[in-house]
Amino acid sequence: MVSTSSTTERPAAPLRFDPYDYDFHEDPYPTYQRLRDEDPVHHAPVDDIWVISRHEDVFDVLRRDDVFSNRMGVSLDATAWNPDAHKVMSFLGLDGAEQARVRKLVSAAFTPRRVRELTPEVQQLTEKYLASTLAINAEHGEADWIKDFAGKLPMDVISEMMGVPVSDRDEVRRLADLVVHREDGVRDVPVAGMEASMSLFGYYGDMVSQRRAQPTDDLTSALLAAEIEGEKLRDGEVMAFLFLMVVAGNETTTKLLGNALFHLGAHPEQQAAVLGAPEDPDTLVVPWIEETLRHDTSSQMLARYVTEDTEVAGITIPGGSKALVLLGSANRDERVFGDPTVFNVHREKSELSQILSFGTGRHFCLGANLARLEAKVVLNELVRQVDGFQVHADRAVRVHSTSVRGFASLPVTFRPRSA
Repeated sequence: MVSTSSTTERPAAPLRFDPYDYDFHEDPYPTYQRLRDEDPVHHAPVDDIWVISRHEDVFDVLRRDDVFSNRMGVSLDATAWNPDAHKVMSFLGLDGAEQARVRKLVSAAFTPRRVRELTPEVQQLTEKYLASTLAINAEHGEADWIKDFAGKLPMDVISEMMGVPVSDRDEVRRLADLVVHREDGVRDVPVAGMEASMSLFGYYGDMVSQRRAQPTDDLTSALLAAEIEGEKLRDGEVMAFLFLMVVAGNETTTKLLGNALFHLGAHPEQQAAVLGAPEDPDTLVVPWIEETLRHDTSSQMLARYVTEDTEVAGITIPGGSKALVLLGSANRDERVFGDPTVFNVHREKSELSQILSFGTGRHFCLGANLARLEAKVVLNELVRQVDGFQVHADRAVRVHSTSVRGFASLPVTFRPRSA
């Protein structure tokens, strides 16, 4: 008698979206695939959120900020979801004229020129930390790319801009890590994260007071001095932007640098191509950065407040609801990207131009230029100094966060170029 059990298809498990689940953090992409295929505007009852997963719909929602509002912030966490979110997350928690006012004033201080002028500082920090990372690698046979390099440099760059003293930077970095960490089974900001946020605000409050009394040439002083048609930023608005920078700007760039090595390390032929042109690293370093942003973006999802009943992909989302746009899913949508699950540094520019890692529209990430600058300087220098590396993926440790995807620890063995 022939058994038919092997040919019997088991029914698929019910579609479940839980952004706090640690297993989901390890690999959210199969869930994203099911959402796009089966229920692209999915209601997750546990958190009462409407989850939007296809590229076309995510793009549309991010552009419709009159209906999909930022007035309650962009975080899933219940504690952070409130009309005062802007006091913590600056213009990310604002809409309309007030958002435009704060963003214009911030932009007057945080200019593209100021970012470009950071290049020598980023290069100097890169050389400093890469030298120490490669020394650790020589002594121990490996180094921790996050703890020894990627977790340090972005915070130092932002702290240098703001005017945070070197002696305070390790503590500021520790507090920023606590703000984004989520504890298993806790569906909100943990107590340690709340305490860290309060400590950071206290620190930045003191810094703003000091710059009011004695201006310097750093970004904090520039924010206080920024003026457009008689409008200036209030102290609380400056503090909120500094907090946004240290949490969003620092954490996401750290994760970008970690994800870049993790994924290139899994593709030896692509690694050989990227590292094979040390005299002209830009050729593949920029596509390496952009493909990392597409394939496994640091910022995975953003919340929006739905101001009125509205339709997305034929589904009505009730006014007053919380919507969640999945940037990480949009970047893997096969309707836009060929072979979207494959990491490919040779991907066409026309595809890479459609990534939504930094959002789109009025709330496009103001720090995108800085993140790309840091990644380009770092990875160019890595190509110049290293002709191969091995990521020990079995010992990598992920960060557990509802919105940020990346590593807390990433052991890597580097093969420096011969002198």
